[in-house]
Amino acid sequence: MPFAVVTDSTAYLPEGFADRHAVRIVPLFVHIDDREGRDGIDIGPAELAVALKERRTVTTSRPSPAEFAAIYRELLAEGASGVLSVHLSSELSGTWESARLAAEEVGPDRVRVVDSRTTAMGLGFAALRAAAVAAEGGDGAQVEAAAVEAAGATKSFLIVETLEYLRRGGRIGAAAALLGTALAVKPILHVVDGQIVPLEKVRTTSRALSRLVDLAVEAAGDQPVELAVHHLAAPDRAAELANRLDERIPRSSGCVVSELGAVIGAHTGPGVLSVVVCPGKL
Repeated sequence: MPFAVVTDSTAYLPEGFADRHAVRIVPLFVHIDDREGRDGIDIGPAELAVALKERRTVTTSRPSPAEFAAIYRELLAEGASGVLSVHLSSELSGTWESARLAAEEVGPDRVRVVDSRTTAMGLGFAALRAAAVAAEGGDGAQVEAAAVEAAGATKSFLIVETLEYLRRGGRIGAAAALLGTALAVKPILHVVDGQIVPLEKVRTTSRALSRLVDLAVEAAGDQPVELAVHHLAAPDRAAELANRLDERIPRSSGCVVSELGAVIGAHTGPGVLSVVVCPGKL
């Protein structure tokens, strides 16, 4: 077996991508009031959006080191030559730390762990690139390098209906300065060195949508790219955004659309739209 690739549920790979590319997904956990469920398995985007709109208590938690260790051992027992485990930014979650502790237990010579310093398809593209190199027979160093390079080159931009959810979860850092702005102002944020930080402010959702497209076009330049659009409870606007990106960025292989699951959605809220641009091709 080639090197095995593991990531977590916040990669939000489109349906079927994980199986097609032999990427193992470890779910994070979501808590709605007193109920706990696995991200994307027990609790999906629709249930999350309803819970947030009803102002129920929504929190998230990471997998334990023991859960990661069990998966690493399973993959190695099945014949994998090693494991690459790539996860959402350690600035946003303790998931990477759990994976690192598990790797130490199983054997750091057999399990490599990468902090992607991003999330959603920024993480997803990194895992897919690593899996492609693994499928071609790449060794551990090559598989890890593919993930690190893809994650480092990826640009992620997002607009949210409100910063309240990010503020509650402590995930906005410097973006807290934007709280209290006029309701007509839509903050555009981006992921920088593992954190979600403000980029600029735009008036009206329509202008914010156009600005997302412009930012993606600038990030793509004239090079081949992979594109993804994420949303939560905003499928029509996500489809419109994807169509506009396809028109403006001809050197992409097509824009994939994926709804954010409960973990990231809990911190961005319904109505979020995000664009992820990853240079190169799978």
